[in-house]
This record gives sequence, structure tokens and C-alpha cells, in this order.
Amino acid sequence: MSTSATTSYQPATEFNPITINSFKAYDIRGELGVNLDEDIAYRIGRAFAQILYQRYHAAIENRTNDMADLKPAIVIGSDIRHSSEQLKQAAIRGIVDAGVDVIDLGMSGTEEVYFATSYYQALGGIEVTASHNPINYNGLKLVKEHSKPISADDGLAEIQALAESGQFTTDNQSGKLQLLTDKSAYIDHVMTFIDVDKLKPLKLVINSGNGSAGPVVDLLIDKLSQADAPIEVVKLHHTPDGSFPNGIPNPMIETNRTATQQAVLENKADLGIAFDGDFDRCFLFDENGVFIDGSYIVGMLAQAFLNKYPNESIVYDPRVVYNTEAVIEAHNGNAVISKSGHSFIKQIMRDSGAVYGGEMSAHHYFRDFFYCDSGMIPWLLTIELLSITGKTLSELVTGYIQSYPSSGELNFRLTTHDAPTIISAIEEKFSIDSPNKSLLDGLSLNFGEWRFNLRASNTEPLIRLNIESRGDHSLLASKTQEIQQWLAVQGAVPA
Repeated sequence: MSTSATTSYQPATEFNPITINSFKAYDIRGELGVNLDEDIAYRIGRAFAQILYQRYHAAIENRTNDMADLKPAIVIGSDIRHSSEQLKQAAIRGIVDAGVDVIDLGMSGTEEVYFATSYYQALGGIEVTASHNPINYNGLKLVKEHSKPISADDGLAEIQALAESGQFTTDNQSGKLQLLTDKSAYIDHVMTFIDVDKLKPLKLVINSGNGSAGPVVDLLIDKLSQADAPIEVVKLHHTPDGSFPNGIPNPMIETNRTATQQAVLENKADLGIAFDGDFDRCFLFDENGVFIDGSYIVGMLAQAFLNKYPNESIVYDPRVVYNTEAVIEAHNGNAVISKSGHSFIKQIMRDSGAVYGGEMSAHHYFRDFFYCDSGMIPWLLTIELLSITGKTLSELVTGYIQSYPSSGELNFRLTTHDAPTIISAIEEKFSIDSPNKSLLDGLSLNFGEWRFNLRASNTEPLIRLNIESRGDHSLLASKTQEIQQWLAVQGAVPA
């Protein structure tokens, strides 16, 4: 269906310069009414569309092959937050005022925008979401053609500058709006990642966190049912509700895991699955209700892909590496390390042609999903793996955990020194032991039997510490205590 864009928001006819400080390294996030509102969303939508449209026309004139198949349209979706629809409508108004067509996906998750951007051959895509941030926040995630990420040094700063200046072109005819909420193509594509005929009887607990995941989970369950897959699902906090009656969906917070853990135990389920608000991350619990750290899921999925696709490349981040590297070596894969962060991982995957990439933060990336992250594909792959191996999730990962224990990510808030000062000081402290050093992402020091990575957060005023060892749990505990005590002296307190 085609309509003209309608919204209660009415943009100004003249635009004065403003400062927009909601732009981050990879996306846009801000507090509502403070550094994000409908006017800012309009400006961002219009700037984004104008810049992509100009690039598109330049590419057409220069006969650039990778742009020739694109359509002058931008895909947009929004999560379930109460503020998201209004912000989305304001951004739509900005896009059509820039002369670019809009495909509105309705309420959707981030990965649906990734999929639709490539599926509809659009110039780019926007997801209005604050994911796991507090309820008074929201944001926009942007991708360009072929679902490629946009970062601060690759277009995001240019979009910010134009949005702030308000120097928009006005000679284009208004774009058109299409509402295309059918998820069939996306669901069909996600289902191609598994062989449904291999699935064995399993009971799952799926906690959608009252976020945007529920409708997609329903459609995937329907597909499994239509294929006579013997999968039973217990739905938890399933109905999308922007007031988040059961708390902000963020399974990285330990207290937010309790409901899923209890449901797994009460229902004697084989697997627990939980999502954040825009379901671009997937969190897994074993049959005992134990939360499985994301780094071990990376190793598990790397093994699954290398069993299917021998000798392929696997991309991983440098925070926790021992287990992932051991799995890749044991299964004759090609290990490719990347700086953490989705824009870096995706580019390295494209450069290397990697079949899979994973981060300990529960982001999982797939070559056959346009090198993008998905929260739905990992749990489908996991139930396939449980079925093929006949093992429980705990049996699949216990060997990893025993062989390569890790501290999990420990966050510290800075009160005295800045992050570069602390990172430089800890490098000097441990230099006497002559460790192997990497500055790929923060500071990584490898002492052979143990290692750590200390890095500044890209999104918060924190430093993040990860420590791991080669099977020595007491060494891990002592080094974790030692570094925590040292950080406390430097004025870095647990967050």
C-alpha cells in the first residue's frame, strides 16, 4: 500500500543550527526530552536520507555496480517502547521531505531492518530502539546499502553534522510511504539456517521480555509446527508492552535472569532463551537454569558452523579468546580476530568471507544474513545442535568452561583517573613479566597460562575487564582479585 506520510509532528520551515549530543560510536541514543525528541528524529531522518540519496545518484552517474540494483527508498521499523512510534513518524517525515521513499515495517526488531534493507534493495535502514536502556531513553540504529553498518568514522559524523546544521536541500519531490508489515520473507530466510527434519523432541522456555520479539517467536514456532518439528515452547513475558511490566529486557543484568531460570526448572525444559528489547542479542540457559556466558556460545556456534562448513573463517573479538581459538583450531577453521563492536566485526567478516562471527556480548553475526547480527538464528542453531548431538546444553559447554574458565566481564566506574591513564599504568605494572601484548581493542596481555583484556567502554564512562586462564581456576581467582584490588587503588570502583 502507498500513502503520503502523515504524522502529528510538524517540522519547522526553517532550521537553525543545534547541537545533537545523542550520537554515539555506532548509533544514536539519548534521553527523551533531553537530547532526543521528535525534532531531532526528523533532522536525523532527513539528513540520513539526503546523504544516502546523494551518494546513490553519484554512484549511478559513475556506474558503480554495487549500487545499480538499489531503489531510492529507506526501510524503517520501531520497537515497542511508547515513544518509538512518534520518533519513527518524525523520522519518516524527514525522509520523505528529503525526496526519498519509505518502507515502514511497523513494530519490528533490529534484525528485521537489517534483513529488509537488503531484501528490498533499499538505500539504507533505520530501527528506532533503545534496546536494553532505561525506559526514558530511545535511539536510532542506522545501516546503509546492503545492510552495511554506519559508524562515527564512516558516515555517522557526516549525518550528525548535516542534522545539526539544518542545511537541507529543498528541491526534491516528496517521497512516498509504504507500510509493509508482512514478515514472511524474513521468517523463511531465518528458517534456512537449520534442517527442521533433524530436530528431536525438546522443550524450550522463551522469554521475550515484553519486548519486540514475541510476534517473531510466534511465527517461527508456527513454522516449526507446520513442519511437524517436536518442539514444545513455554512462553514467558511474551506480550509486547512498552511499559515493560517485568522490567527492562536486559539479561546481562543478573537479577533479570531469575524468571527464565525458574521457568526452565519448573517446566523441566531443555533450554532457556531470552532476548533484549530489540532482540538483536540472544541469551541461553542450560537445562539446569544456568546462564551460559556468551563467549562459550561463540565457541559452540563456531564448532557447529565448522562441522557444516569445513575450513571456513570464524571472526571473534579479543576480550575472551582461549576457548574460541582452541575450538577453531581443533575443527580446522581459520581464526580471525577483530576489534569488538558490530561495525568492526561485520567489516572483518566481509573482508575475510567468514561464515560466522561472535562476540561475548551475545551478538552473533552470519554471512548468510548479510553479515549482520541476529537474535533468532542462534537459538534455532542451538536446538538443531542439541538434536544432532543428543547432548544437553550443559554437556556441550561444560568442557569449554572447565578448560578455559573466565571471570566474565567486570565493569568499573572511573572516579579518579581516565581510562587511558589506568590502561597505561596497568601495562607498566605487568611489563616485568614480558607478556605478549595487543592493542587491537584496549589492552590485552597474554602470559601463556592466563591473560586479560582491559578496555574503555564505547558507550558508557566505564572500563571493562575480562580475565581467563588455561584450566587453572585458582590462578583465575587470584589474578581477578589482584587486578580488582589494583583498580580500586586507582579509583576504579565496581559498577
